[in-house]
Amino acid sequence: MTVDADPRRDRGGQASALALSLAGQISELVRARGLDEGAHLTEQWIADELHVSRSPVRRALSVLEDVGIVRRVPNRGYFLAQPGSELEPAGQAGERDEEDGVYFRLVDDFLGGRLDQEFTAAEIARRYGAPVREVQRTLVRLEGEDLVRRRRGRGWEFHGALSTVEAHDQSYRLRMIVEPAALLEPGFAVDPEAFALARRRQETLLRGQVLTSSRGALFQTGAEFHEMLTGCANNPFLLDAVRRQNRIRRLIEYRHQFDRTRMVAQAREHLHLLDLLEGGHVAEASRVLHAHLDRVRWIKTGIGAEPPPLGAGAVVEAAGGAADRDLSGPCCP
Repeated sequence: MTVDADPRRDRGGQASALALSLAGQISELVRARGLDEGAHLTEQWIADELHVSRSPVRRALSVLEDVGIVRRVPNRGYFLAQPGSELEPAGQAGERDEEDGVYFRLVDDFLGGRLDQEFTAAEIARRYGAPVREVQRTLVRLEGEDLVRRRRGRGWEFHGALSTVEAHDQSYRLRMIVEPAALLEPGFAVDPEAFALARRRQETLLRGQVLTSSRGALFQTGAEFHEMLTGCANNPFLLDAVRRQNRIRRLIEYRHQFDRTRMVAQAREHLHLLDLLEGGHVAEASRVLHAHLDRVRWIKTGIGAEPPPLGAGAVVEAAGGAADRDLSGPCCP
């Protein structure tokens, strides 16, 4: 089985790298021009402004429709769905450039079985034709993330990382046990500041940052959201379990070719979870979180039957029991 295969490739596929890049450029163009909500974005105008042909513009506009930045009106074209001034500026150039560097080439080769678990910096430098200093910086970064370690005497080795799709599936199944249960812990309490920060980050993704952020930044945003929810249970052992899973799955998540339109749906689900918990609907939030993790697990691994997609839905009115508890109070750090 291919490592971390995305089953959705056979169901229409993911947006191409060119379409994603161009979608980010269009978003930045709209923001820089300060266009109003409802502005008509014609393919020809965009093609002229960005010096490209209309065909890739059409695909990029479809991506922007998927992430909610534009809306398509039949027989009329695409129109801006939110003011340009509210879109997030594109990330720094180096943020996306890191994906083409030694870091991700090394990760991809290890997970693809093309690189031994043990290696030296000199071997990596020769393999990628990269300066030894750049390789050393990359290895120090991986060491800081606890994904590689120095061997006694000479060289480096990967350790403690998920490297198969089956292990990835098992990791998600553990999280499906721990994270929904954490919401039902008697010590669970909403931390207003932490929730407000998490909400801002998810909304920022929906304002266009999902198109421009690096793979590492997107992973970190998602990991921190789930750690925040678990931390609010005020049980350090539950939080430690989730943090460990986030650490060991980092490599395989990096290798996953992010479907950024799917990540928009996940951000909306995260916001729905915040709404439920802030409204005191804990039992429903626990059920939604379990379904959310199960759906993402299947999308990333393709193992088992496809779980039903989560409906957008309004906040469910909870009645009695745990769903009506007072959840105000601080999370544990």
